[in-house]
Amino acid sequence: MKQFFSRLSRRTWIIMGVVVVVLLIIIFANSRGNDVVAFQTTPAERGNLVASVGATGSVRAKQSALLIWQTSGIVQAVNVEVGSLVSRDDELARLDKASLGQNIILAEADLLSAQKALEDLLTSDTARLESQRAVDNAEKAYEKAYNWRMQLNGKIDITDTWWEFGVLKSRKYKGYASDETIAQADKDLALAEARLDDARRAYERLLGGANSAEVAASRARVAAAQSTLNMAFLTAPFYGTITQANPAVGDQVTAGIIGFRIDDLSHLLVDVQVSEVDINSVSLGQTAILTFDAILGREYHGEVVQVGQAGDTLQGVVSFTVTIELTDADELVKPGMTAAVIIVVEEVRDVLLIPNRAVRLVDGNRVVYVLMDGEPVQVKVRLGSSSDTMSVIVEGDIKEGDLIILNPPSASGNPFGG
Repeated sequence: MKQFFSRLSRRTWIIMGVVVVVLLIIIFANSRGNDVVAFQTTPAERGNLVASVGATGSVRAKQSALLIWQTSGIVQAVNVEVGSLVSRDDELARLDKASLGQNIILAEADLLSAQKALEDLLTSDTARLESQRAVDNAEKAYEKAYNWRMQLNGKIDITDTWWEFGVLKSRKYKGYASDETIAQADKDLALAEARLDDARRAYERLLGGANSAEVAASRARVAAAQSTLNMAFLTAPFYGTITQANPAVGDQVTAGIIGFRIDDLSHLLVDVQVSEVDINSVSLGQTAILTFDAILGREYHGEVVQVGQAGDTLQGVVSFTVTIELTDADELVKPGMTAAVIIVVEEVRDVLLIPNRAVRLVDGNRVVYVLMDGEPVQVKVRLGSSSDTMSVIVEGDIKEGDLIILNPPSASGNPFGG
């Protein structure tokens, strides 16, 4: 026997020792029976809780525009490139005048003529004085027609004159005017009155100065000519950055071709879809945390600036669009990037917290189990705000430091809850 043991290696002795220890542990555990239950516990603690809603979306500029050529021609000049900062009405590119259509070339002359007419209306008194004289003449004509019509109401003396062989002859009539004469006098009076009204309206419009109808019409002609002439240019509609530039000097372009894209990168937004379950907890001004797959190790911040009031249904799921504006964006963040967004909907401090995994529903009541003297004790609770992992205890006989059972017994009698 001694020779047998002496032939065993050291490694064999170690393996045999481990096996013996394991067997002793199993025997000891079985000897205790089923009276001891290994509950997992954690103490109830006070702390801060942040409730949030998560979603994903794409970055976009607050303002973005594609600038499209409105006519055909050859590019004469390009004044910007990708990355250039531009202001409103800056000229980005122009077409060679010789390559443009006749209507655009003539628009320059029309513009000068319309501008001159507008200037005359705004600064010259000629039109006003001429209109005033027209009113005076119309008033005299109306007065003459009126007086004549009044004379026809009674006996009249009518002198009829005519030329005969170069000699002016006349003849007088006395009596009442005929029906034909009265009818003609009525027509003449109505015409004189209409002409007077027209003259007065024209004069009143001119008295309106810069607000007169004539000035408005003249300004419309200036705008129409300028609009036609602008077809030879591409200009910036707002302050921003050139993010796409296609034309080069000498290129032949046609109407509908994209020339530039401009984005206002000073204000970057992210649109996310929030479930109908969470939308009522989201409101304007709430803060958000944003991360990007394209920007590793960086965390950005934002603010909710718009909450959709009408939901969209996609594959049976109702969601609402929520817009977040980045408050600390830098040059690394670009339109089109995908962002993971966490909206902080509520933040409470110095409250009693328990893990969500410890909460059970028994007979319609939320309960947790507290370990007291080695036994689980059921305690009814009312919860407040919650995050993904923790909830606030609003009501319930739980104190700070109580051992909360994370795997409480289930209603079926299983000592280890789900």
